[in-house]
Amino acid sequence: MRRAFGVYRVVFALTVVAFAPALGATLPEAADHCIRRFLEQDDAQHPYRATRRLEAENGNRRGWLEAVTEYTPSKFSYEVTGEGGSDLIRTKVLRAVLDEERDAISRGETARSALARANYTFQPAGIDDDGLANVLLSPRRKERVLVAGRMFLQPDDGSLVRLRGQLARNPSFWIRDVEIQRSYERINGVVVPVLLTADAQVRVFGPASLRMTYRYTEIDGRPVSPAPSESN
Repeated sequence: MRRAFGVYRVVFALTVVAFAPALGATLPEAADHCIRRFLEQDDAQHPYRATRRLEAENGNRRGWLEAVTEYTPSKFSYEVTGEGGSDLIRTKVLRAVLDEERDAISRGETARSALARANYTFQPAGIDDDGLANVLLSPRRKERVLVAGRMFLQPDDGSLVRLRGQLARNPSFWIRDVEIQRSYERINGVVVPVLLTADAQVRVFGPASLRMTYRYTEIDGRPVSPAPSESN
């Protein structure tokens, strides 16, 4: 059991790092306009302060955790402010997700998973029902930090709105069919992640899932105004 949960927490931690907004700027001349705009955006991840809520479950085990997180180019830190549910989920999954993100950032490993041409090929696939540009993502390597799937962009400026797909490689014998989805919003002029969901099959233990939401209070040193529903 301990081994299965160890791999389970790592795969979700990798999905967290996999979509840090380090985008890269080189592109072929024939690239679609929307992809061009996306790849021309600033490739620096902006400093922020945000409260995250993490929830995970596996079978009848469920747990949640809230933490204040802070990021600068050289450091990621967090402070747990509330938690409940299964101690195993909270310790082996939720805290471990944040620990893995902190360690990956400190080691400078985010470039391996960035949405950049070094890691992916991008293929335009039309406009979806919401009017977003649909782009196929094809990993250049079969690595567990890369995703085979689609991203959805605003057609006018190439801003990332949503990404979904399956990890390009199963993390281990224990974990398979890892499906992720991440949603983004523009806050204080910066596109940032606001929701991550991940689902996987854990051998012997069955389906496992993770949900993480972000509530930003500061980006680039500037306070973020609360949403109307939060200010009431």
